[in-house]
Amino acid sequence: MLFGSSGIRKLYSQELLSLGPLVGAAVAVDAKRVVLATDSRTSRSTLKDAILSGLLSGGAEVRFGGIAPTPSVALAAGNADAGVMITASHNPENYNGYKLFRPDGSSYTLAQQAEIEERAASPVYAAWDKQGSVTPADIITPHKEKILADITVPESVKVIVDCGNGAGGRITPVVLGADGALVIPVNCDASGKFARPSEPLEKNLLHIPALIKKTGSSCAVVNDGDADRMMAFDNRGRYVDGDQLLALFAKYLDAKQVVTTVDASMAIEEVADVRRTPVGDSFVSEELLSWGTFGGEPSGSWIFPKHSLCPDGPYAAALFAEISSEWDVAEELDALPKYTILRDAVMTPHGKEIMHQLGAENPTDGIRFSDENGWYLIRASGTEPKVRCTAEGRTKEDAKRMLEAGMSALKNAEKEVQ
Repeated sequence: MLFGSSGIRKLYSQELLSLGPLVGAAVAVDAKRVVLATDSRTSRSTLKDAILSGLLSGGAEVRFGGIAPTPSVALAAGNADAGVMITASHNPENYNGYKLFRPDGSSYTLAQQAEIEERAASPVYAAWDKQGSVTPADIITPHKEKILADITVPESVKVIVDCGNGAGGRITPVVLGADGALVIPVNCDASGKFARPSEPLEKNLLHIPALIKKTGSSCAVVNDGDADRMMAFDNRGRYVDGDQLLALFAKYLDAKQVVTTVDASMAIEEVADVRRTPVGDSFVSEELLSWGTFGGEPSGSWIFPKHSLCPDGPYAAALFAEISSEWDVAEELDALPKYTILRDAVMTPHGKEIMHQLGAENPTDGIRFSDENGWYLIRASGTEPKVRCTAEGRTKEDAKRMLEAGMSALKNAEKEVQ
């Protein structure tokens, strides 16, 4: 199985490099116009050449956008048959991978992924006189202009922008400063060697609160390596967790129908009507095709379907800065419902077997148990050798009880498969 919960992602290796021509040729079977770009990782050029060889040998006409965010590729795919992004998203620099997008900006469906895997196993190449071609393309400017058509960040805002040396540095600071806001860039050079861990978790961003206090900033926004994720800090320098951001965006946008994942807090159900999907932004996007006005997951993937069906970190960053110019965000967050969420995990190479033992059809979808006072979710990671347990309760005691029940079920299943 090549695809995880968000494309193909592995440690940089001969295996990943060898997949490039196979995946490229598989995409080119029915996508003859393809947009291609990379994030800033140092392995980008090698993998670009690998997948480009497959696309060209399959007869595709490729527009290459250089270093660009994943949402820039997804938007540009609207003028093509497919988009291909070389990235490992929020993983460390020694990972990389391939993400595939449809013309509407959503990720390839499960059925399409299965078809790519089947084709990659028996690649078909075009004849010598039907090879494709590659031309350079600016895919960032149209993305920037589309964001600025929807969002204004006024001069009154002073915002810290930390792009983690990823692709977001090519657009997020520019978008935020376009209407006169004062932008304080941090780690915005797309060097590909991350000054901080790429995943925008609070523990990776301990430098931000002091910067907000020192500069008197209105807020701070943070992207991961390919800028499909965005997390933020409020005007008091407090990290805004993903469940709070989900509710804040829904309230500001007056979104009455919200799509989110099974691991999101039940607090969102007090703000909007909710449909839940398995963990993974591709599942949220697919559900938004038929229902909902906004979607996202607590990891920092925010999807605005009127803009794009791809999670868009620069768009979300600009929207949060706009909100910060109109509201006292700290007060708004304090008024939102909030319950205790606890997490634990077991490191194991037997995630698939454990989840099947627990009765899950798909290990990365997991199983969820709930009662009137809380819930727990057990699911195998799609990118790491671990099985996670997430629990929430209306009180700390309820959350602790749920986590203990979930971890007990997980460890008992682990014993059964060893």
